[in-house]
Amino acid sequence: MKKRKLIVIGAGPGGYAAAFLAADLGIETTLIDRDVNPGGVCLFRGCIPSKALLHLAKVLKEAEELKNFGISFTKPKIDLKKVRAWKIDVIKKLTSGLGQISKQRKIEFIQGDASFINNNTIEVTGTDKKKEILEFENVIIATGSHPAGIPGISDVSKKILDSTSALNLEKIPKSMLVIGGGYIGLELATVYSAFGTKITIAEMLPGLLNGADRDLVNILYSGIKNSFESILLETKIISVKAKPSGFKVKLQEKDKKITEMNFESVLVSAGRKPNSSNLGLENTGVKVNEKGFIITDNQTRTSVKNIFAIGDVAGEPMLAHKASHEGRIAAEVIAGHKSVFEPKTIPAVVFTDPEIAWCGVTETEAKIKNLDYTVSKFPWAASGRALTLGRTDGLTKLIIDNKTERIIGVGIAGPNAGDLISEGVLAIEMGANATDLRLSIHPHPTLSETIMESAEVFFGQSTHIFKPKKQ
Repeated sequence: MKKRKLIVIGAGPGGYAAAFLAADLGIETTLIDRDVNPGGVCLFRGCIPSKALLHLAKVLKEAEELKNFGISFTKPKIDLKKVRAWKIDVIKKLTSGLGQISKQRKIEFIQGDASFINNNTIEVTGTDKKKEILEFENVIIATGSHPAGIPGISDVSKKILDSTSALNLEKIPKSMLVIGGGYIGLELATVYSAFGTKITIAEMLPGLLNGADRDLVNILYSGIKNSFESILLETKIISVKAKPSGFKVKLQEKDKKITEMNFESVLVSAGRKPNSSNLGLENTGVKVNEKGFIITDNQTRTSVKNIFAIGDVAGEPMLAHKASHEGRIAAEVIAGHKSVFEPKTIPAVVFTDPEIAWCGVTETEAKIKNLDYTVSKFPWAASGRALTLGRTDGLTKLIIDNKTERIIGVGIAGPNAGDLISEGVLAIEMGANATDLRLSIHPHPTLSETIMESAEVFFGQSTHIFKPKKQ
């Protein structure tokens, strides 16, 4: 039996990044996934299709808002069949491209599911149900995650949507209850709302997007509250019953009052769970924690020396860009490089309208940790570029260490916040201080200037707002 040098189980952004770099480093690599091409959940059923639909939602909203500037259109007609076809075409182009790159790198690609027999052997069940035993020197587990259900709700009916099935866009319901006020629920709610669905958000916690700073979330809340039918905070779902016309939902709101509401559709967005079961890990020495995450060190190595784990299955944050970075670290370690996974920050982006993005220490964390810091904010109402876009509701803020004046956190709310946050990531990784950002010439007029001007605010010298530095 031929012993593989490296097997990567799972071909999502973490898995294929690991496999591609390993091949580039001269390691003979086998990549295993149940899909026909690399891409994983992110490209086939997650990040990419959702962002494609969010783009359409953004265009629809902007077209509607143009009436405020003297331009109006007739009511847009949505052809769901064409929308789905366009979304599928985007997915096919990306995943087929990855398939070609895999071949160019001479990676052995096996379509199927893998399960461990022991610390050095796996069994692969192909799509044709045929089984194959493979021995390996090293293996990287990159199996990702799946939508978490809610017992007693998710299993009420096959028509209950999750973050995967909602992207199929089978129809546009007249009304929808979104259970969960996290980033996935809010992004999908944004899509359906733009397409004409009356959205109700039900969140158990006191606020949306737990973990993000409230001033950023408040900007988002102001932007979506008029687009959605209602946003119910501190609300518990008592029961969901299927009806011919949809669902009858019993809710308990924060005043303990129980009400019944009818919805044509229900979307459960309760987070994601790692795909660590059904892998045969019990046949290995790999350790898994109580949440189902595989335990790894800072080289992505598990408790078994030749078994590595990356991405969602190896712990939070469950983000594609974190998985890709871990995958490259794993490949380098296997190639004998002295690499470790030690980012100073991992950016988070919520692709709603407005977008929210942050990196480093949040203001909330800084308060809890009792850090010596200053928050320096620049409101987009003072940005010329934001004014030309009709989007003065945004905000850019820096969290600055008072002793060193280094940037330790960045938060942005507004259009394209996800693109702007990378400057904040680089600033934190490079140990930049407020002076570095202040003296870096930014192009005018752009939204990126708000980062520079936030640094100027720290010194009480912002050109476009008068806010003297406190003595």
